[in-house]
Amino acid sequence: MHRFLRMVITSPVRTLRNLLLILTLAAPVALFAQHSPDEETRHEMFEEEFDATGVIMHHISDAHEFHIVGDLAIYLPVILYTENGLDIFSSSHFYHHETPIETTENGHHLHDEYFAYSTDKGDYVMLDEKIYYQEGENMLVFEGEEPANAKPLDLSITKNVFSMFLSVFILILIFMPVAAHYRKNQGAPKGLAAWMEPLIVFVRDDIAKPNIGHKYTKYMPFLLTVFFFIWINNLIGLVPFFPFSANLSGNIAFTLTMAAITLVVILVSSNSNYWRHIFATPGVPVWLLPIMIPVEIMGVIAKPFALMIRLFANITAGHIVVLSLVSLIFIFKNVGMAGVSVPFTLFISVLELLVAALQAYIFTMLAALFIGQAVEEHH
Repeated sequence: MHRFLRMVITSPVRTLRNLLLILTLAAPVALFAQHSPDEETRHEMFEEEFDATGVIMHHISDAHEFHIVGDLAIYLPVILYTENGLDIFSSSHFYHHETPIETTENGHHLHDEYFAYSTDKGDYVMLDEKIYYQEGENMLVFEGEEPANAKPLDLSITKNVFSMFLSVFILILIFMPVAAHYRKNQGAPKGLAAWMEPLIVFVRDDIAKPNIGHKYTKYMPFLLTVFFFIWINNLIGLVPFFPFSANLSGNIAFTLTMAAITLVVILVSSNSNYWRHIFATPGVPVWLLPIMIPVEIMGVIAKPFALMIRLFANITAGHIVVLSLVSLIFIFKNVGMAGVSVPFTLFISVLELLVAALQAYIFTMLAALFIGQAVEEHH
């Protein structure tokens, strides 16, 4: 048992150690701002009419800053690769205009407020947390609802990126001592190792073995990394203050990447029997294969697609429900609504703790199931 645990823990630790190096090199330069004009604009909007949709989307979306309280915010670095080379500056520069620039035509408001900033390497405009090149005096040129301006390659440390590095750092803090314990000790686990062992055994006995079979051992490092990485990110998203609060698992790009990595593992692990079922399905007449082959290929793609959508939708839905319940107080403009809203919000928040672990389990279980189908031997 201890030899097995040493093997499956040490491998992810090496990977996490490399990720720690990335975290160290890309550590965000957090800048405290004394004034945030966009907050004033937001307060003015609330005084006129509370925009629940805007508030909810603002909280579940990615951003270049962590809003602390009032006018206090922590700004993250903007890293752009342009034609003139790498351009790095604080995102606070996008928020330091006394009056946000607005796109107008004949006195009519065309789009939301946006902010401009210029360096010696380029002139930039940020709209809805997306950065574009500035187009002359017009700042932004629209084709319909979306700006037609070109975009620089954005490598910025946003809330979601910072949260991802933070979760990697937490994983290292957990698994490094546990791995060290199993390398040095042969007796019963103690401390953190005693708490982690049941979780690792759970992934092995209830996820890997039943779905993959006797070949489960070499996939344990991948499954353990996926399980704990998603679980920790889900928990980070439930804490509403810095350095947490980022909705990483509710970002479609993150779930797409996780699903794509799983697809690569499935395809690399697949044997001839797996491909025979796709291109020469047993029991199917030859004349029906031209129809069945595209269907089977779509099935291969649909599996990681289901992983991507399931994780994204469930985590995002949980955040929206919590924020919607809190928004009821401001929609009805009645403090008495807190007597209903707050208890329900507390209940859903506690339920989200279960959902955070459940979604990590489901993603890992389905990944193991799909891998098991790829490595299954012919009977």
